Amino acid sequence: MPGTNLIVPVVLWGKHAPTHCISSVYLSRDQKTLVTGCYDGQICIWQSDPETLKMTPRCLLVGHTAPVTCLSRASIIQDNNFIVSSSEAGEMCTWDLVDGKCRESVKLTQVHTNIQAYHMCNSEDLRLFCNGYYAEILIMDPFSLEILFSLSSKMNPDWISALHVLRPSSRKDDVVLAISITGTVKVWSLLGHENKQSEPIYENESKQIRCLNALSLNCCAYNQRTVLIVCAKYCQIYDAGDFSVLCSIQAPSGERWMSGDFLAPDRVLVWSTEGKGYLYKLPANSVPDHKGFHGPTVAHDSPVLFGILSHTDNELLSCPPAMRFVITSSGGRQRRLLLRGDSAGVVSIWNVDDAATPDLNKVNTYAPLVLTSMEIAWSDMNPSPVGILDQLHVPDESEIKLTASIYLMALNRLVVGREDGSIVIVNATHTVQLQLLHGRHQQLDDWPPHQLLLGHNGRVNCLLYPHHVHQRYDRAHLVSGGIDFAVCLWDLFSGSLLHRFCVHAGEIAQLIVPPHNCSPRIQKCICSVASDHSVTLLSLAERKCVTLASRHLFPVVTIKWRPADDFMVVGCSDGTVYVWQMETGHLDRVLHGMIAEEVLAACDETLSDDLGGSMSSGSGDLQGLANPAVHFFRGLRHRNLTAMRAATQRGLAALQHAGPAAAGPLAAPARPRPAPLTVQPFRSNPKDPESHILFFDIEGLIVELLSEEYSAMSPASLEAAGLISSEYMKAAALTQSASPDATKRISDFFGRVKDKAGDMERILKEKDKHGILAKMKEGAETVQTKLQAKAEQLKNHLDNKDDGTTPKKRPKEMCLSDAPHTMEIAQILVSLLHAWGLDPDLDRVCESKLGLLRPMVPVCFGVVSRHGHMAVQLPTRLISWTEACAAAPDDPLLVTSDLPPELLTQEKLTRLFSSKLHWELSTTLTTNHLLSIVALANTLMSMSNASFLPESEMARRLHRPSTRSSSSWAAEEEREEQLAAQQAHIKQGWSLLATLHCVLLPDKVVATGAKNFKRPQVEMLARRWQHHCLEVREAAQALLLAELARLGPKGRKALVDNWAQYLPLYTHTESINPHAAQKEPAEKLAKTVDEFDEEEEEIVRKPSSLAELKRKQTTAVVLLGVIGAEFGQDITSEGAAGNKRRKDVDSRKSSVVEGFTLSSSNNLARLTALALTHLLQAPACPRLPAHTPLRRAAVDLLGRGFTVWEPYLDVSHVLLGLLEMCSDADKLVPSMTYGLPLTAQADSCRTARHALTLIATARPAAFITTMAREVARCAAAAQSGQPSPAYHALQKGRAEVLRGIELLIEKMHSEVAELLVEVMDIILHCVDQSHLKSKGLNEVFPAICRYNQVSHCPATRRIAVGSHTGQLALYELRAGRCQSLAAHSGPVTACAFSPDGRYLVSYATTDNRLSFWQSTSGMFGLGAAQTRCVKCYSTAPMADVARLNPARLARLVWTNSRTVTLMLADGSETRFNV
Repeated sequence: MPGTNLIVPVVLWGKHAPTHCISSVYLSRDQKTLVTGCYDGQICIWQSDPETLKMTPRCLLVGHTAPVTCLSRASIIQDNNFIVSSSEAGEMCTWDLVDGKCRESVKLTQVHTNIQAYHMCNSEDLRLFCNGYYAEILIMDPFSLEILFSLSSKMNPDWISALHVLRPSSRKDDVVLAISITGTVKVWSLLGHENKQSEPIYENESKQIRCLNALSLNCCAYNQRTVLIVCAKYCQIYDAGDFSVLCSIQAPSGERWMSGDFLAPDRVLVWSTEGKGYLYKLPANSVPDHKGFHGPTVAHDSPVLFGILSHTDNELLSCPPAMRFVITSSGGRQRRLLLRGDSAGVVSIWNVDDAATPDLNKVNTYAPLVLTSMEIAWSDMNPSPVGILDQLHVPDESEIKLTASIYLMALNRLVVGREDGSIVIVNATHTVQLQLLHGRHQQLDDWPPHQLLLGHNGRVNCLLYPHHVHQRYDRAHLVSGGIDFAVCLWDLFSGSLLHRFCVHAGEIAQLIVPPHNCSPRIQKCICSVASDHSVTLLSLAERKCVTLASRHLFPVVTIKWRPADDFMVVGCSDGTVYVWQMETGHLDRVLHGMIAEEVLAACDETLSDDLGGSMSSGSGDLQGLANPAVHFFRGLRHRNLTAMRAATQRGLAALQHAGPAAAGPLAAPARPRPAPLTVQPFRSNPKDPESHILFFDIEGLIVELLSEEYSAMSPASLEAAGLISSEYMKAAALTQSASPDATKRISDFFGRVKDKAGDMERILKEKDKHGILAKMKEGAETVQTKLQAKAEQLKNHLDNKDDGTTPKKRPKEMCLSDAPHTMEIAQILVSLLHAWGLDPDLDRVCESKLGLLRPMVPVCFGVVSRHGHMAVQLPTRLISWTEACAAAPDDPLLVTSDLPPELLTQEKLTRLFSSKLHWELSTTLTTNHLLSIVALANTLMSMSNASFLPESEMARRLHRPSTRSSSSWAAEEEREEQLAAQQAHIKQGWSLLATLHCVLLPDKVVATGAKNFKRPQVEMLARRWQHHCLEVREAAQALLLAELARLGPKGRKALVDNWAQYLPLYTHTESINPHAAQKEPAEKLAKTVDEFDEEEEEIVRKPSSLAELKRKQTTAVVLLGVIGAEFGQDITSEGAAGNKRRKDVDSRKSSVVEGFTLSSSNNLARLTALALTHLLQAPACPRLPAHTPLRRAAVDLLGRGFTVWEPYLDVSHVLLGLLEMCSDADKLVPSMTYGLPLTAQADSCRTARHALTLIATARPAAFITTMAREVARCAAAAQSGQPSPAYHALQKGRAEVLRGIELLIEKMHSEVAELLVEVMDIILHCVDQSHLKSKGLNEVFPAICRYNQVSHCPATRRIAVGSHTGQLALYELRAGRCQSLAAHSGPVTACAFSPDGRYLVSYATTDNRLSFWQSTSGMFGLGAAQTRCVKCYSTAPMADVARLNPARLARLVWTNSRTVTLMLADGSETRFNV
């Protein structure tokens, strides 16, 4: 899932701890974190106390699909929180331990059995030395997980069974000591500059010894002269010089050795498969400093056992535990510990130092220092963690475990199968509310109502709702498979059992839907797989088994389809493949070996890739789901990464290729929307009862909220809200040539919708005080939709004919026409994320006006990271907060209540959590949660009356204008006013909520006493600067600007210096010359521009891989762009830092960005500007598609910071690039202000328009002169007959240019006045001339006619413009040329044509002169036209006071064809005659 998708996972764990059968264990150097990997592929992070080593499980990392065999640290920095894990399937991941994000993940063909992290000479950080089921030793980078180089063998190459890397005391190089499984010891020496090019790297020496299948090899760290090699039956000490055996220790009877290490030159610790550690003292001949070293073995002198580390109860283990010897250091003290994690999930730690001194008279046994497990931690929790159906639990009975569940999105129902064979159906949002939130619902009995389906004997194994997967299935059908060999078909709405298929001879393992392109008969079937290795196709329509495929000798692992050939291909665990014909049930053939693999692969190639496509079914995962979101989470449930990746890729593809919606704004988007909520069952082991993860998709939620809001509005009210913009069409129409009927249509259209949205709303309200019009209009629209809904409902009722017979079984709430549940989902999410307790007044508003509910329990959040990996918090982390909780002040109200003490502490902890602890978890969580809640608050604020209180929600629904004719007008009006007031309160409430989380939160949290508040991450926010969901985008921008402002000038300077090193370098020539653009690093952007990962570290590490460097570069461009654009003024150069330039009145103009720099030569502003323009102009290529968030961000920042970047930009290039981007605006615009996510193209277009507006208003002169220059160039090019690309860009962007100019005239009247001639050039180029034939300029482009210096004469088709320099420009539209007259010595104040067009009068205040001009042209307009001055008058000088407002100085009005009146600002009028 791309990192930009905002998803908030919340976990309901339930009363049972997840099974955790430990396969590997690791303790960090500072003893603060213990990590255990388990056989099911999860990794658990434990928080430990460095002093007492007391541990509590904190977080579970989900992502591996096979047992985790190796865990290793990733960096030498003591408090660097990264580890690397590797599994038996060859997957490797780098995890961030603070928030559990997966930083990097790869799948290798090589499977490691052992990883040693070692700091090589000449390298900056650790390297991982890996060995395993392959003949080399791989050296990997822990952050990028790339193989840097490998060590190969010349002599008897074979799998390496153990290795040890060390640096000899006297030498500079590193030595790798390894032993192969056949007993060859090999030595490589490395100088530290090896890389892929220097391969193959062969061993320096090798020797065959008698030691097969060694398990571990360790060199004595104290003198490097002896080596301990451990095999299963014995371990031996060798002389490191010549590898001769010095002594050997047999394993105790019935046990096998696992590994060992030196404690001192004469003492070793070896541990066995029974989980015990044995300490031995070595004989004299094995101790290098002893005089008898390497001497003959003395009979009585053999290794002596002097201590045993074991559990006191000596219980038997089902499989060998994971053990590890670690040397930790904290506070200058070294500690040697032996860790052990066993199959029961118990972690125990021995302190080896206690036992390390030999007491030769007797053998001492030592018990572990600490002993804990997830189950123990779980049982310490009181009250125990919440599950999703806790309300059904009867206190005294044992709990019925939940074994299968499925969430029906459209119906908002959760269907849960249980161990006793019952299936419970319940309203999902209600049951979640009941578990997590306080409120009235806590007092109700038996709420929410649930429905029980009873039909299975024994556990329900799997559930399937086929209608979700494909529309062809009946919406009422639900299928379940149980341990009783039966597959049941249920009617969801009546709760009746429709049919029971008993064809299998084993419990049902899974239910799958065949692909949609099978034959019609198979399309009605579902496929079920059972534990007796049989597969059946059961027809839901015919209620019988179509095909029984049951001759498989081994368990079924994959099912693939070849619909075209009518084949179902079944792969078994022994590698055989059975090909069945679906219709006849005939076994076509059985394949083995290579050909079997090829057939399976061939099925993959034929996957139909449309969304309902038949995805291959991996090991126990149900697939082929229409909705990528469901698909992704189904994959997550079975931890099948390939499925997930495929799903997200297809989901993304669907998002990207949805073309511009041609049907206007109300057309529903073609792509499946992300579901606002998915409830995903989660279990770490098949035997566990299920926990549930709720995934809240913020974007999906916002889209649903807005579409519900808009679907209830009529076009008139949409227009009023400015959601369908019609004013835009005006400018677009001007650029098209005018045909008379088109002009009429357009003018009619504008007559209707001329006024802007604001006036519109007012006018509508005034005209339509009682809403009759709106109601009529609304009525006509809603009747049809109501009819449809009614019809569907009837159809459903007809399907359930047994309605009357089972009144009890069918609760009213199961009917489909439930109130939409989107608001409920939003209510739950905002209530959980809101920082309660920081602002008591706001909390009261939230509860009384907005309808938020306080959380009841501290919530377990999760983080979804790249590659679909996930980290979920465990409820037991609460145990580590008890001290914090005890220290917090008590609430007197709580203490006096009669609640049991454990509930009191829980309530107190919950309050502490939401106000403080929640924001101390990790920066990723803080960022995601703040983004989510700000985006949601803004969305709800934009909706009408959006409160979660049930009453106001009802009012809002009822108030939506309906067809009722209301009887009492007065009452109605009063109600309107009440509603308006209420709405204002609600809007204000949401706005306060957004402000709290956006601006005030950090200071308030710190004020509550938080020591380590985790700041929102600047780079995560920068990456979402142009997120495709508008609300998220606005939230990210607001949060980022608030955070940057909070950093202050110093903090920003540090940030800039930190990121400046990643700014990609472009020189002027390259980025502007289009041909060079292909050669320069256009590939600097990774293909996955969207897929960012965020890291939890303050120091910016050196990027370890190319992809990471590219991510860093994109972030750097955006971040520096934002800082430059918004705070350009305060990052001054080092030289000028002393005299910080005082900001002028107009800070925009004074953003002197001398600095923003590293050194004055390497000017940062220049580099940032070049990088941004490069992103704007780089041609679309696979690496940087035409419309990506990154490009949009560049466009946006160019607009925002134009004053800062201007000195370094080629302005005309930038403007033409932007015009090119918004060329199709008229097609895309209608849906632009619409809250639904835009297509990428519409989004780019919207951003480019905005940027153009910003540039025009920031630097009007630059905008106008540049555009005029381009217009002139285009005209020249058009005459020479070779239109340039610039010409096309201008042609396409004409409407935009006109819009920009209109805006400038409105906003910056006087600036435009200085450039009127240029403006007129641009207007005449952009407006299609045909409009001016029939209409005057004041109709066509009224804005420009506000200037008295402009006059148009329709009769002679001439336009006169008086310029700032005293020139008069005369445009002759017929001839298409322009002449210029030197008229006055100062700016022309006004000019006007006489009604018949024979005379032109001009007036200037500077020289107090009024001149009459006459054009004499030859006969019929032939010959050269001459314009000369006919008459001049001197006028009275104007009073100085009147000059203050140049726009209103004077007007010239012709009273008849010979007389003109000069009207001055002070009200005097003078008449002049020609």
